[in-house]
Amino acid sequence: MISPSRPYARGAIPAPTGAEAAAFDRRAIERSGAPEPVLMESAGRAAAAVLERLFPRGPVVGLIGPGNNGGDALVLLRTLMAWGREVRGVLVAERPSDDALLHDWPVALVRDAELDDNAWGALAGAGVVVDGVLGTGASGAPRARQAAAIERLNAWGRPVLTLDVPSGIDASTGAVPGVAVRADVTVAFGAPKLGSLLHPARALVGRLVAVEIGFPPVEGAEFGAWVATPAWARARIPRRPTDTHKKAVGSLTVVAGRVGMAGAAVLATQAAFRAGVGLVRVCSHAANREIVQTVVPEAIWVDASGASSLREALVQSDALVVGPGLGTDTAAVALLRAVLGGSECPAVLDADALNLAAAGAVDLAGITKSRPLLLTPHPGEMARLGGEGAGSFTDSASTARAAAERFGCAVLLKGAPSLVAATDAPLLVDTQSSSDLAVAGMGDALSGVAGALLAQGLEPQLAGAVGLYLTGRAAHIAGRGAALVPSDVIRHLPEALGERGDSVNDLGLPFVTFDADAAR
Repeated sequence: MISPSRPYARGAIPAPTGAEAAAFDRRAIERSGAPEPVLMESAGRAAAAVLERLFPRGPVVGLIGPGNNGGDALVLLRTLMAWGREVRGVLVAERPSDDALLHDWPVALVRDAELDDNAWGALAGAGVVVDGVLGTGASGAPRARQAAAIERLNAWGRPVLTLDVPSGIDASTGAVPGVAVRADVTVAFGAPKLGSLLHPARALVGRLVAVEIGFPPVEGAEFGAWVATPAWARARIPRRPTDTHKKAVGSLTVVAGRVGMAGAAVLATQAAFRAGVGLVRVCSHAANREIVQTVVPEAIWVDASGASSLREALVQSDALVVGPGLGTDTAAVALLRAVLGGSECPAVLDADALNLAAAGAVDLAGITKSRPLLLTPHPGEMARLGGEGAGSFTDSASTARAAAERFGCAVLLKGAPSLVAATDAPLLVDTQSSSDLAVAGMGDALSGVAGALLAQGLEPQLAGAVGLYLTGRAAHIAGRGAALVPSDVIRHLPEALGERGDSVNDLGLPFVTFDADAAR
C-alpha cells in the first residue's frame, strides 16, 4: 500500500454524495460558462500528475468506460503520452476511438471485444492500470461488459489508480452491490466522495487523494457531509487564556464503573484530564474508590450512593460523562435517573447509559429538550436504540442522521470511519479512524475526551468530532499498531493537542487538497 506519512488536508473539505457532486458540476459549468470538457481536461491532467509521482515507471494501461469518467481517463492517457510515457487504452463502452479529448494524439485504443485471452494477458504487464470504467453517477451492480473488465483488472494484480471512485461502488452510501475495482490509489476530483469514505467501499479505495480542478468556491449549504480534517479539528480545539484557573477551563463529572469496572471510570477520567479540562469528579461505586484515587489522584471522588454529594457535584459541573462500565441493574437505573434529573448541563451518554435508555429506563428525546446531549453508540448499541439489527445498517450516514433527528441531539456513530450527526447540521466524517482502535476501553477514553471538550464549551457535535480527531491522532502518534491499548492513546493526547500548523503534502503538488490512507 502506498500511504502518505500522515493525513493532509487544506482546511474544511466537503464529502459530497454522487448526486451532490453531479449538481455541483452543473453549477460550476453554469457559473463559469466553461464547457464540460474543460473540467475533464483539468481532472485528467491532475490525475496524470499524481500517477507520475506515485508510479513513475512502466507502461500505463487505462480501462475507459462511458461518460465523463472515461473522458477523464482519455485525457490522462493523452497527457502521459505527451510526457513520454508508454500508454494504451481499452474501450469498455461505446465511444469513438478518435475522441476529441485525445487532441489528435495517437493513443493506442482497442475495444474489449477485440481482445482474446492472450491479448488481455499482454496488458497485464502494465506498470500501473487506470480505472476509468464507471464514475460517481453509477448505481447498482455494473453491467456485464463493465463487470467483465473490472474482473480482468482485479485479476492482474497490478497497481491500480482509479478516477474519482473505484468502479462498482456507490458514491453516496459506500455500498458495493456487485464486482468493484480494488484500487491502490483513488484520485477524487474536487473532493472525496462520501461513499468512498464509508465501508464496505472504503476497503477498496486505497490512498485517497483529492485534487482541485477549477471548481468555484464551495458554499456550506451545498453539501450534507464534511470531512473533519486535521486542520478543521485543530482550529476548534479550545485554547486557554493566560489568566485562567481550573474552574474556568471546565469542570466535568464522570459517572462510571460498577463493582469490578473501575477501569472504565479510570480511563474516562484520565482521558478527560489529558484533553485539557480543569477539574474532574468521579462518581462511582464505593468499592472502586481505592483504585480510582490511587490511579487518578487528581480526580475528586464522589460516592454514587451519596445523594447530597452527588447533587453538589452535578450543580458544580459544566458537563457530564455518563455510562462507561455503569452496569444495567436497578442501582444503575436509579443512578442514571438521579444524574440526568439533577442538572441540565451538557452530557455525553455512552455504553451502559445507552443500553439503559434502549431498555426504556430514560426518555432520550425528553432529556434532549432540557440539555445539549451527545450519544456515542457503537453499531450494537445503535441497533438497540433504533430497534434494528447491527448488520442491517447498509447506509451508516443515513443511520446516524436518522438517530440525530429521532432523539433531537448529536449522535457519534462509532465505526470506520466514525460519523457525527446533529439536527440541522452537516454530517461530520472522521479521518483518523483505524482498526488499531478496535480494543476494549477505547470508547471510555473517547467519552472522556468528548466530555472534556463539552466542559470547555464546545457544542456536542463539535466535541464529538474533535474528540475523534484527538484520540485517533494520539493513536497514530503512539505507533503501536494492533498492540495499541487505551492507555497509549491517553499518554499521547498532549502531543495531539499540542500540534500546530498543517501537515505536509507528501506529493508536493499544489493542487492536492486532501491526502489520506482510506483503508488505514
